[in-house]
Amino acid sequence: MYPAPPPARVSDAEIRDLVARYLAQSPDQAERLRPVTDALATSADLTHRRTLPGHVTTGAFVVDADGRLLQIAHKSLGRWLNPGGHTEPEDASLAAAARRELLEETGLGAEHVTLLGDPDLPLAIDAHRIPANPAKDEPEHWHFDFRYAFRLNGIPGTATVELQLDEVDDHRWIPFDQAGLGEDTARLAAVLAGAVTNRAAERS
Repeated sequence: MYPAPPPARVSDAEIRDLVARYLAQSPDQAERLRPVTDALATSADLTHRRTLPGHVTTGAFVVDADGRLLQIAHKSLGRWLNPGGHTEPEDASLAAAARRELLEETGLGAEHVTLLGDPDLPLAIDAHRIPANPAKDEPEHWHFDFRYAFRLNGIPGTATVELQLDEVDDHRWIPFDQAGLGEDTARLAAVLAGAVTNRAAERS
């Protein structure tokens, strides 16, 4: 029996609200989010990594001025992924959790990136299966990934990525439309276009 999780600052009620707002804007995503909405109806403590059959994680899409997406080589999964991971009880919001994971895994902090779009609502929500990990006593389960978009500040190539080498092997910058993001590619393109429009308006 696992000990009870510590109180999380991000409650299940807040997650339900985010999902409801997200689906109100994107009703076509209802089937994609079916595992998330089912879990919200039947489970509790969705930010705790021991909650099954799935729990909330966060991710960061970081794009530079050349339209390249930052990806990291994840050791345990053996795949190129966007930075991200599990939430912590002290995270004030899911966006804050995405920022923390980005800083921990790549060294890119608030001075390096700017959050794009709504400050609370994620750019995308995804549900995907994670394979069992006997070393961590984890069965196969779902990750409900709340993904936030960030623009890299400054000149491309000048930000230093400092990897968390216990979890990450390498990093790369790849054109975001070649990064295998699926339907999130169009979402990312739209928020980036909006950011360009806003910067142009600010300069005029």
